[in-house]
Amino acid sequence: MAGTEEPKEREEGAPVEPYLVRDPERFALNLARALEEAGRAAAAWARPRETGERRDVVPEPFADMVKTFSKLTEYWLAEPSRALEAQTRLLSGYMMIWASSVRRLSGAPTENGIEPEPGDKRFADPDWARNAFFDFLKQAYLVTTRWAADLVENAEGLDEHSLHKARFYVRQLTEALSPSNFILTNPQLLRETMESDGENLVRGMRMLAEDLMTGNGELKLRQSDRRNFELGKTLATTPGKVVARNDLAEIIQYEPSTRRVLRRPLIIVPPWINKFYVLDLNPQRSFIRWAVEQGHTVFVISWVNPDERHAAHGWDEYVTEGIEFALATIAKQTGEEKVNAVGYCVGGTLLAADLALMAQEKDQRIASATFFTTQVDFTHAGDLKVFVDEEQIAALERAMKEKGFLDGNRMATAFNMLRARDLIWPYVVNNYLRGREPLPFDLLHWNADSTRMSAANHSYYLRNCYLENNLARGLARLRGKNLFLSDIRIPVYNLAAMDDHIAPARSVFQGSKLFGGPVEFVLSGSGHIAGVINPPALGKYRYWTRQGLAESLEDWLSGAQEMPGSWWPHWQAWVERQEGERVPARRLDKRKKWLADAPGEYVRA
Repeated sequence: MAGTEEPKEREEGAPVEPYLVRDPERFALNLARALEEAGRAAAAWARPRETGERRDVVPEPFADMVKTFSKLTEYWLAEPSRALEAQTRLLSGYMMIWASSVRRLSGAPTENGIEPEPGDKRFADPDWARNAFFDFLKQAYLVTTRWAADLVENAEGLDEHSLHKARFYVRQLTEALSPSNFILTNPQLLRETMESDGENLVRGMRMLAEDLMTGNGELKLRQSDRRNFELGKTLATTPGKVVARNDLAEIIQYEPSTRRVLRRPLIIVPPWINKFYVLDLNPQRSFIRWAVEQGHTVFVISWVNPDERHAAHGWDEYVTEGIEFALATIAKQTGEEKVNAVGYCVGGTLLAADLALMAQEKDQRIASATFFTTQVDFTHAGDLKVFVDEEQIAALERAMKEKGFLDGNRMATAFNMLRARDLIWPYVVNNYLRGREPLPFDLLHWNADSTRMSAANHSYYLRNCYLENNLARGLARLRGKNLFLSDIRIPVYNLAAMDDHIAPARSVFQGSKLFGGPVEFVLSGSGHIAGVINPPALGKYRYWTRQGLAESLEDWLSGAQEMPGSWWPHWQAWVERQEGERVPARRLDKRKKWLADAPGEYVRA
């Protein structure tokens, strides 16, 4: 609604209707400015397409979503009585809301309507409950979304994979269509738009144009204020040097901070899907700095951000030029042949594959292995399996063949879709409709700092892990040899996270059974990142331990001991039980000209 009174004509102290325009002239001017900024956003989107830098095709997930919904529709329309029953349930829910709204408008007492799930922050504004119009919208939306979810759960004719995809796509669609995502149907947005006379829309469209330009025609959704972070200054500040470099990786060695260190150095294999500094975010939350303080001589692989030159680099190259290059570097730097190794997420999957190969080749340089939220058996790999079938992978391979790599934004979007309610729509609303910069948050800044993936590497990973589960079945191959995880007989510390949506705890637990040696399975609280990056000083979350494994994760938990706080000290004690001997600290020679200071050059690309 729009009013006609100027603020100066209102009586002093008179109440102001929150959904009326304050200054119509200024509001009209701001709408014009917002349209101008929207034009800049459209130009930023169109420019790379006009020059041929980008070519749009129907994205594979959207095409697959249409096919999945077609199967779902076909099931419900196959029998008229089934379709009538579904429609009746929906109309019955709408009639209940309508009757309640009429009673409320007439002043009659009403029962509490349909409420959001606990923890749903989308409807936190008081007007979602006290304003009859917005309350009606909220309840109609909740009735519709729950009805849609029931359609999927009751579709008995769909196979399990199609059901999984239908659940996922229905959730994506219903969360995108939430009334909280639109100005006219969100009381907070509408109120702020009226109170600022549309100034929020001007700021929002300007930010949209900037994010499209940053992504060269693709939306680079900002989740944190980028101006507050700089590698080597506010992020990744643990002192160290790049001591070796090849075409695929830099090897960083960190300065010791103790007089004596554990004899075995520690090599960290991070995921190539993200940049390694998630383990070195800031001094208070840096696992790398903490490990150095516990007496580890820490080495980290920093993967290159691949381009067309790396198109044919697959797992053979990532093992040889990554992990094994790092092991040779450590031996040269420290004189030690035996090391402790840590692998995080897909870095852990690669490490497990290499350990199976090393076992066959009688290579005993890695004496113990730690896996952070790592899958080696992908039977229960969660919602990412929605994007994995022969048709979707083949389409992705065709797209990667043109450039030799997959744009990092594609993978980042897929990860964000797993938690779209938390990682996509709040930022769309905050940035482009409220016109507000997101708060500075180092973890979300890292999350948006995505990397590309070489075509051969990504194809191997999708096919041998997600699609065919070959690593678990003994059918994956490295350097021409089949890999058997049961050949890995060194001690393993296997960490899962309770709320992990990328490497589900059930999946990590299942993979623990495949190793041939002793496994210390530990379950942390929180998710894929916060469950790992949990320094003891913060006193947050909890973790569970238990001797041995069990038939299932649920059985294991029933006999597990719950411990408060961080699992980091528990891991440190486990490492020292494997080999606790200490030697004088290995100082980096300050007279030598090293390749670069930590965090190196590759991480900045």
